[in-house]
This record gives sequence, C-alpha cells and structure tokens, in this order.
Amino acid sequence: MSVYLDYNATAPLRTASAQAMKDFMSLVGNASSVHKFGRDIRARIEEARKSLANCLKVNTDQLIFTSGATEANNTILQGFTGPVVVSATEHASVLQPRGDCLICPVDANGVLQLADLDQLLSNCKKPALVSVMLANNETGVIQPITEIAKIIKKHQSKFHCDAVQALGKVKSDNLMQLADVISVSAHKIGGPQGIGAIVFNKSFPLNAMIRGGGQERRWRGGTENTIGAVGFGAAVRDISEDDLAATKDIRDQIEQEILTYCPEAKIIGAAAERTPNTCNIVMPGVKSETQVMNFDIAGIAVSAGAACSSGKVQTSHVLAAMGLSKAEQECSLRVSLGWQTTAKEATTFVDAWQRIYSRCKELDLN
Repeated sequence: MSVYLDYNATAPLRTASAQAMKDFMSLVGNASSVHKFGRDIRARIEEARKSLANCLKVNTDQLIFTSGATEANNTILQGFTGPVVVSATEHASVLQPRGDCLICPVDANGVLQLADLDQLLSNCKKPALVSVMLANNETGVIQPITEIAKIIKKHQSKFHCDAVQALGKVKSDNLMQLADVISVSAHKIGGPQGIGAIVFNKSFPLNAMIRGGGQERRWRGGTENTIGAVGFGAAVRDISEDDLAATKDIRDQIEQEILTYCPEAKIIGAAAERTPNTCNIVMPGVKSETQVMNFDIAGIAVSAGAACSSGKVQTSHVLAAMGLSKAEQECSLRVSLGWQTTAKEATTFVDAWQRIYSRCKELDLN
C-alpha cells in the first residue's frame, strides 16, 4: 500500500484540473494574437484569473500570473527599494533574494514576536516592506496576521504575505484587506506545477522583474503559461472548505496515537494555531534521514523539513529559529495530509512509525 503524506511539498493533481488542461490541449493560439485563435486563448487565461480573483475577493487587474511562488516572492522583494523585514521562519524564496533583510525572531511555537517587529520598524529610517507567511510550510503554524498588519500600518510600511501554504487550508478571503501584496502557487492546492501568482493592491510599488513583452499588463514579460493558468483556475474552483474538514481529525489521530505510544515524542508547534493538515514530529534519537528512508521503504512518502532543490535532508532553519535543540532538529519529520488522505492511511503511517522507532531504538542505529 502506497501512502502519500507530503502534500506541503506538492499535492496530487486534481481531476478537475487535469481535465481542464486536457481539454485545453486541443486548442492552438497565442494569447497576444488579435485573431480569433488568440482571443480564445486569452479568454481561457482571463477565466482562470477571474477564478483566483473571486477566491481572494480582489479585482482581476490586481492579479499577475508567474512561474510560481518563488518568482513571485523574488519579484516582490527584489523590486522594493526600502528596508525589508522578514520573519526568521520564512521560506528560502523570501530569505535569500536579498542580503540586507532584517530578521524578526519567533517564539518557541514559531509565532512572530510582535514587540520585536514593532521595534524593528521603529528603527527603520523609512517605510519598510514586512514579509511574513500566513502558514508555515514545515510546521503548519499560522501567524497572527491581523495583529501583524496593525503594527505594519502604524509604521506606514507595506505587508507582503506568502500565502502559498494557506490557500485552501486557511480562511483567506479577507487577506487582501490586511496585506498589500501576496504570493500563491497552484501545485499546493492540486493544480499544476510551474504556475503561481502575485496579488497586489494598487498602492503597492510593484516593479517588473521579467521584461520583454507586454504580457500580464506589462508586469511580467513572456508568453503566458496558459495551460498552467487553466489548471490553476480549475483547481481553485474545485477547492472547498469541506476539503480538509476531516483532515484535522486524521492529523489529531496521528499525533495522539504517537504520543500515547511514545510520550517522549514531540509535536512541534502544538501549542499554536496550525493548518489542519500539517504535523511535525520529533522521533527521539532517530535521525530524519533514517526515518525518511525507512518510511520510503514502507511505501510512505513524508519529508524532513522543506523540500529543497538538492533533494538532501538538511537541518531546518525554521526549527532552529523556534529554539529546538540540535538533536530535536535532526530527528524531526514533516507529515502533511490532504483531501485524499484516509484514516486507514493514517493508521498505516502510525504503525510504520512505531515499527521504525522500536527497531531503531533496539538497534541503536543513531
């Protein structure tokens, strides 16, 4: 039995998204062409744009398609000319585009330290851009963005919210009332890989990073990934608040059974509000790479921290920022569920967790 529990890395392609892209593949045309073929393609892009705009309660002219959230985050941060403040637990695509970011610490639950944010912005000589993700990709911890937005507004600064892991999991239809600009991605909600979006308020000083064409209202040059947009739009239309209604119960079942079996195990961020599909578990004394390998042999897909470009297991900067010991960091495992996850799969995972822990503890592999 194969069990996929790595939805935060990428979600299975939704049937609706796959069908929409399959239907689109019989069409031909460039969306920039003025003839009927081009106009038909343009209509498909705009239909997808409208679907995402409706989901986020914004106008369609506030939304730009990109190649993904990494491009979106780079465009937003690199194009801002003032100081930039980011949380210590941001994704690498926020932490790495600039070398001058001011880092705001988080507490032991991974929640942004609001007093520190206030002080950092007080020290800035001009309005800053603050980048804080809504939901963390490794722990599922949700940030108090209403309070964060109030502090940012007090300092007349701008708010970027990476909502990649929140779309479809956290209520987000009022997000653009709090943030000035957000980034989202299709493949985290069951759309195709290679398509994302920037959503921004007109007062945000967005600057094009990719130039050379008038596409996306001159905000992003290059022929549009129309089939990706079509798949993204279909995925957005297919998500529902009921998608993950049962997922929290399944996640809680996993955590409860593991803690009952091994009280020394630790659920990271358990005291904070989290997305209903994510748990990060410390298996005492068993290295992350050993866990991932053994789960893979058992036919179960999980991750150690975030999926990285090298494909190697690396110590998590997120867990380090939360103050976990090196031993805990080295023994953590991310389990991320989705709309297709079943209680039977959860039981299969827990049984495997117990076997791996028992075997490794007995053999002292670490």
